[in-house]
Amino acid sequence: MKLCVRIAPNDTGGYTAQCPSLPGCTVRGATKDEACDRLDEAIRGYIAAVNNFVPEHLDHEVVEI
Repeated sequence: MKLCVRIAPNDTGGYTAQCPSLPGCTVRGATKDEACDRLDEAIRGYIAAVNNFVPEHLDHEVVEI
């Protein structure tokens, strides 16, 4: 499964990551890596809740703003 994600610095000095194709799937992290890790977990949770399964492997393209 391939998803596009966006990671951008926020006003508080950390980063905000979101997956535009999954409404409401937005997280924050102190670093880009932390934001990416949290978003990966959020995406898995979103898909599990909607489709009642968790994909084994997620590929995502990172778009930095």
